[in-house]
Amino acid sequence: MNVAENLSVGVKPSIPVALSKSRLVILGAGESGVGAALLAKQKGYDVFVSDGGAIKENFKAELMQHNISFEEGIHTEATILNANEVMKSPGIPEKNEMVKKIRAKGIPVISEIEFAYRYKCNSKIIAITGTNGKTTTTALTYHICKHGGADCAMVGNIGYSFARQVALEPKALYVVEVSSFQLDDIDTFRPDVAILTNITEDHLDRYEYAMINYINSKFSIVRNQQPGDVFIYCLDDEITNRHLKNYSIKSTLYPITMSKELPEGAYISNSMLHLKWKGEEVEMNIKDFALKGKHNQYNGMAAGAASVAVDIKKEHVREALQTFQSLDHRMEQVVNIRGVEFINDSKATNVNSTWFALESMEKPTILIMGGVDKGNDYSIMYELVKEKVKAIVCLGTDNRKIHEAFGNMVPLMVNTATAAEAVQAAFHFASKGDVVLLSPACASFDLFKNYEDRGNQFKQAVKDL
Repeated sequence: MNVAENLSVGVKPSIPVALSKSRLVILGAGESGVGAALLAKQKGYDVFVSDGGAIKENFKAELMQHNISFEEGIHTEATILNANEVMKSPGIPEKNEMVKKIRAKGIPVISEIEFAYRYKCNSKIIAITGTNGKTTTTALTYHICKHGGADCAMVGNIGYSFARQVALEPKALYVVEVSSFQLDDIDTFRPDVAILTNITEDHLDRYEYAMINYINSKFSIVRNQQPGDVFIYCLDDEITNRHLKNYSIKSTLYPITMSKELPEGAYISNSMLHLKWKGEEVEMNIKDFALKGKHNQYNGMAAGAASVAVDIKKEHVREALQTFQSLDHRMEQVVNIRGVEFINDSKATNVNSTWFALESMEKPTILIMGGVDKGNDYSIMYELVKEKVKAIVCLGTDNRKIHEAFGNMVPLMVNTATAAEAVQAAFHFASKGDVVLLSPACASFDLFKNYEDRGNQFKQAVKDL
């Protein structure tokens, strides 16, 4: 596979168009729904967008500008059920009553990444999924490819939707972050390079509380891959490896690991990263990684592996791993106040993400955590909390499980109801040389709009100290 072909030039091949006035109904008018609507209108579909809630003004303006019919605050059954095909936004669950009626009528349901894939032409795709690390790995992969001269875009759950990018500014290479919800409704979507960072329990409420359903969803990323495509996976992830043999994977396997040397793949040994691919090898000291922490070493291996798989030159891979800047709300360095370091990891919405954050801490830590508990099992954090955490500041409306889990091992615990209260309490507990880490292990919807709002309020509270 020569995935790098045409990576540095624009893509202008002929593009297939929709069947004459094929009717596409789009459920949800967020970024993915409106992006798909723009692409569908461009390709000649009869498009209708339906959102059960209020549509944001910027998205509504786009729909009107492009003469796309829509409704908000309601799903009109007769209008929706005459569709030839329905594109469902990833936030809408299968238990939604309208989705049930669409399924019952046998109308095909697809995701936005599936729709965008139809019109990506000869462009190549690196797709990244996984419970933890996918956003950082996506951004890091894009940074490496961009640094290496590729004509590329970062799309999906980060940045523009895939469909919007294809419609408005097509590229030779798409680096796509994909969630399990998006993978649930694919048919032909086939990435040239697929990355599965890891699999841990998450979103089980969407999968009938059956872990195997969630695992199957994640492995959907390789369903359509063919020989010559590449599948990058973590050899050290127990769930991934236990289930790997259950899927008929046709693509070339490219493992990453910290446990042994590999003849081909990515591994870390004696503090050195090795990327081996087609007889070539990239080497660099992990101390030179811009991102710190063991979890970011895995992210770096995955991103580096994907980049060499699309023929980015090794010197560009090495340089990019040294220059990448961390993302907002993901182990984001905020400021140092009187010797106390503040880190914003608001994106850590599950226990495993917080575990990785704590694992990278090298100073005594005051941990701010809490929010909407998604059935969390905090036991995996016990050893790290005992070793590294001197105080816990709870930020949520119901903190009972946190107190039950850590009350006997952390001497200082306090409940707070706002970001400002949490920051003030954490700073009170901190001494010079400590770290205040916001890494909630929970969703944010009890006190905040989303994890970005939570992180932004945290950063503002820190600046107000």
